[in-house]
Amino acid sequence: MRKNLNRATAILMSGLLLMGLTGCGTKDTENNTESTTKAEITQEVVTENIVADSGEQAPKYVFMFIGDGMSYPQLQSTSDYLGALKDEDYFMAQPSLDDNQGAILDGPQYLNFMNFEAVGSAVTYDSNSFAPDSASTATSLSTGNKTYSGTINVDETGTIEYETITEKVHNQLDMKVGIITSVNLNHATPAAYYAHQASRSNYYDIGVELVESDFEYFAGGGLLKPDGHDSENPSENLYGLAEDNGYKVVMTQAEAEKISAEDEKVIIIDEHLADSDSMSYEIDRTEDMWSLADYVEKGIEVLDNDNGFFMMCEGGKIDWACHANDAASSIHDTVALSDAVQVAIDFAKEHPEETLIIVTGDHETGGLTIGFAGTNYDTYLTLLESQKISFAKYDSDYVASYKDNKTSFDEVLVDIEELFGLKIEGEEGDKLVLTDYEKEQLRVAYEKSINGTETGEDAQLEYVMYGTYEPLSVTITHILNNKSGVSFTSYCHTGLPVAVLADGVNAEEFDGYYDNTEIYHKLADMLNVE
Repeated sequence: MRKNLNRATAILMSGLLLMGLTGCGTKDTENNTESTTKAEITQEVVTENIVADSGEQAPKYVFMFIGDGMSYPQLQSTSDYLGALKDEDYFMAQPSLDDNQGAILDGPQYLNFMNFEAVGSAVTYDSNSFAPDSASTATSLSTGNKTYSGTINVDETGTIEYETITEKVHNQLDMKVGIITSVNLNHATPAAYYAHQASRSNYYDIGVELVESDFEYFAGGGLLKPDGHDSENPSENLYGLAEDNGYKVVMTQAEAEKISAEDEKVIIIDEHLADSDSMSYEIDRTEDMWSLADYVEKGIEVLDNDNGFFMMCEGGKIDWACHANDAASSIHDTVALSDAVQVAIDFAKEHPEETLIIVTGDHETGGLTIGFAGTNYDTYLTLLESQKISFAKYDSDYVASYKDNKTSFDEVLVDIEELFGLKIEGEEGDKLVLTDYEKEQLRVAYEKSINGTETGEDAQLEYVMYGTYEPLSVTITHILNNKSGVSFTSYCHTGLPVAVLADGVNAEEFDGYYDNTEIYHKLADMLNVE
C-alpha cells in the first residue's frame, strides 16, 4: 500500500513551497450538539464494517498522533540530525564557500511516518491569529471549527459547544477512546478531544469534563489544578472524582503494568513527573522510565475490542522545547513521538485492512530554521549530541543550586562543558570552543540569572535575548543551536502550515493542501458519524 519514499519526500517539499498560502476554504458544516444515542445505533452497524456515504470502508482502529508545535522544520531538523549521526562525513567534511569539492551528503535518516502513503499540508490560522495557539488549532482538528486562540471547542462567543470526533465515535459507534500526552492531561491539546471551555486555563473545569467523558483510557502527565482554581477554597479533588466515576487511577509504573482491558476505565499518571507535572523530556528520560510508546502500547491493550477504538496521542513537549528554543530537546521528543507511532505501525501490520494512522501537528513553535547566519551554508548537527540534559532539568537541578550557593562563573563553565559540550579551550578546529563573544554572552546571562544583575539593555532587547526563560539556560542552548547551524526566531508560535501524514484505510484522503478543519471532516465522513 505504501508508495516509495521519493514520492513522500516530494510532497513534503511541495508543502514548504506552499507556505505563503493562507486562504484555503473551509467546509461549512452545521454542528449538532446533541449526540445520537447508542440506542439509535443498531448492533448491526457497530459490529459490521461501517461503510461511509462515499462507499469507502471505514477504519475500525484510528490512531491520531499530534506533535504539538511540530511542523516541517521540526521534522526535517530531526531527520537531518539522525542522518548526521549516521554519516560521519556529514560533519567532518562539510563543503565551505571556498571549497566546491566538498563531501556529498548521504542525506537525512527519515522518521518512520515520513514514509507514509499519503502526505498533505494543513493551514493552521484560527479566528484571530495567523500564529494560533494549541486550543484553537486542536479545536479545528477535533471538531472542524475555527475559534479564538485560547478557546476549546466553543465558538467565539463562548456560548455554542462543538461536539468532538471522539465524542461522536464514542456515543454513536460505541468505539472506545484513549487520550495520551507527554504533558498534562488537562492541557489544551488533549482537552480539545473531550472538553468545551471558553478558556484553556480553566484546568479544573476541564478536568471535570475529563472525568465525565467516560472515555476508557487516559495516560500521561498529571492533572493541573486537581483541587480547583482557588487554593484557599479547594474543590473536590479530580482524582477522587475520577475514582467515584468508576476510573481506576494509578500513579506508579508497577501499577500501570498490571492494567488491562478488564479495568474498563483507566487514568495512568506517569510516575516520574517533571516540570509542571508533565512527563520528562525524552533527553532526560532513563531506561527504567516509561516512554510515550509504552503508554500507546498499554492503551491498545486497554482499548482493543470488537467495535474498535480511537486513540489520540500528543507529543506535547516538542512544543515546550521549541518555546524555550532548545533544539536538542525538541529533536529527542520528536524521535519519542516517532517511537510511539511505531507501536501503531506494528499494530496495523496485524490489522492492515482496519487501521488508519494519522500524524500531524497543531502549529509550529519557535520559528525553527535549519541554517544560521554565523555558519553560512554549513550545518554541524552532530554538535547537538553534546547536549545531555534539557533546559528544564538544567534549571531545576543546576541553576537553582547556583542561585542558592552563589556558584562562581568558572565553576558553572565546568558544568556547561560536561552537560552541553561548550568549552573555554580545545584543539584547533573544535567547533564547541566558545568565542570571546560567546563567553561574554554567557557571563552576562550568568550575572542576570545568578546574581540578578541588570544587563543594561532595555526590556524589549532583553526579551529578544531571553524570552521568559532563565537567561543562563536559554543562552547556552542558543549558542549550541547556532554553532550547530540551526536557529529560532520566536519564543511563541508561528503561522507555518503543518504536515499531515497518513497510512492505512482511506489514507489517500489526506493528500493535498487544505485547511486544518478538513482533517476532522475527512475523518467524520469516512467514519460516517452524524
